[in-house]
Amino acid sequence: MNYWLRVSLQITFLWIIYESGNLFIGLTNIPIPGNVLGMVLLFVLLFTGIISISWVEEAADLLLKHLAFFFIPIAVGLMEWVGLFRTSGVQLLMVIVLGAAVCILVTGLVAQVLASKRSAKGGI
Repeated sequence: MNYWLRVSLQITFLWIIYESGNLFIGLTNIPIPGNVLGMVLLFVLLFTGIISISWVEEAADLLLKHLAFFFIPIAVGLMEWVGLFRTSGVQLLMVIVLGAAVCILVTGLVAQVLASKRSAKGGI
């Protein structure tokens, strides 16, 4: 099968999973974004082996390769908030830096705990 046809089908499959998450959220009114539920659904399908990674691999590689293009609309949209950045820029920067530091710290601690449990069981 042609590369672009495979990628198109894989992107369509990813879009169906995304829309499934949105549909479920719309029907149940759960306070979770539909795209997050779609990602969880994709993870569960991949983790359980219901779908193979080959079903989405080429499309995922293509989307990741061009990921920077998806941030252009966000950057343009941020231009509407220049006033907020001028008045609260320092506070926003502090929240971003502290939030990133907390994420790094928690990730490191969890990794250490998991590594120590693995080594206690005799693993590598």
